[in-house]
Amino acid sequence: MAVTGSQKEEITRTVDLYVEGVRNGDAAKLREAFHPQAWMFGSVAGTRYDEPIGELIALVEEHPADVDGSFQGRVVSVEQVGDAAFAVLEEQGFWGTLSMTDFFTLAQIDGRWTIVNKTFAHTGGEPPEM
Repeated sequence: MAVTGSQKEEITRTVDLYVEGVRNGDAAKLREAFHPQAWMFGSVAGTRYDEPIGELIALVEEHPADVDGSFQGRVVSVEQVGDAAFAVLEEQGFWGTLSMTDFFTLAQIDGRWTIVNKTFAHTGGEPPEM
């Protein structure tokens, strides 16, 4: 699947809004990245987080991911066909030790890429007590 340079940049920019939003607990950046009706699905240490994206936004607004300067997020792949796209993000150092792989589904709505779904896999580390 071919992704044009400008489309890949716009898709990656949207995912980067997510990265910066969770890094600093910036709800405005997260609301810009996600469609208001987006959902998240995944589990951390056996606890399911299958919920509207507003729950994630509220959580990281109160508890930003970058607690010790170690948080990193890196887009590892992007695929796009027409107004639909898929991006994979590797996260490390979330709340200190958590690692995750995120699978984002994006849609181009009114000329702007927006995340409509986040599905993630917990790949390492332990969640902090909150």
